[in-house]
Order: sequence, then structure tokens, then C-alpha cells
Amino acid sequence: MRRIFLTAWTIWLFDFATKQWAISALEVEPKKILGSFLQLSLVKNPGAAFGFATGLTLLYSILAVVVVATIVYFARAISSRGWQLTAGLLLGGVMGNLADRAFREPAFFRGHVIDWIELPNWPVFNLADCAIVIAAAIAFVLSVRNVPPITPVR
Repeated sequence: MRRIFLTAWTIWLFDFATKQWAISALEVEPKKILGSFLQLSLVKNPGAAFGFATGLTLLYSILAVVVVATIVYFARAISSRGWQLTAGLLLGGVMGNLADRAFREPAFFRGHVIDWIELPNWPVFNLADCAIVIAAAIAFVLSVRNVPPITPVR
């Protein structure tokens, strides 16, 4: 259980710090890192992934609270190290974006998520989004390999 919360805390902390940096460093203009391949651009996203469903921010906030509560509830039972890592990455990523929705403008649970990593032909994203995608990839691999999150008692 400790691995889940340590992973989540680390992801949330790095996500928060990089978003604060992005707000102060990228407000005026984007920074090119690798030409047009990798740029750092500040975007305040009112919607979900890819700027989708901008009018449903409150619904996504509620869904995020449910995901956090579910992971916290089941955290003690997860015995697989792979699933603990997956749960921690997901929890940290969801908490990172939920914190934006809860505490950033324009309103409580309707705030804009700070995105700042830009690749060509891909929406701008942040570290919380990366953690969520990595968690999904690990969950897919663990599922394909038939690794249970809870070791059955014999």
C-alpha cells in the first residue's frame, strides 16, 4: 500500500511543480526544445483529454473523485507490485488534474487543467496525463499476462 501512495505523491508533486513552472515561464511565448518536434506551450484546458467535452468539466471532476476514492478503498488489498505501480501512477495523475479542476479558475471543480508539453499532431499535455497513459499501458500488459492485482489466498 505504501508503494501506491508514494508513487501517487511523487507524481502529484512533480506535476504540480511543473505546472507552476509552466505558468510562470511559458505565459508569454512557447519555448522550442527540439525544433518543432518538442515545444513547451502553456494551455489552460477547460475540457477533458484533447480538449474534448469542454462543457463537462464538473462531470470529469466528479468522476476523478470516484476514481481516487476507489483506488484508496482498494489500495490495501492490491498485492501485485505491478498493479501497485499502476494504481499509484493512476492515482497521482488523476489527483494532479483533479487539483487543477478543483482549485484553478474559473470555479471550484470547473477549473482549467494546465497543459504544457507539445508534440506535433498531438494535443498539449502534462505529467499527470503521462502518468495516466503509462498506468493504462502497464494495466494492459498485466491484463494480457493475466497478472491478478490481488494474490488469491490458498
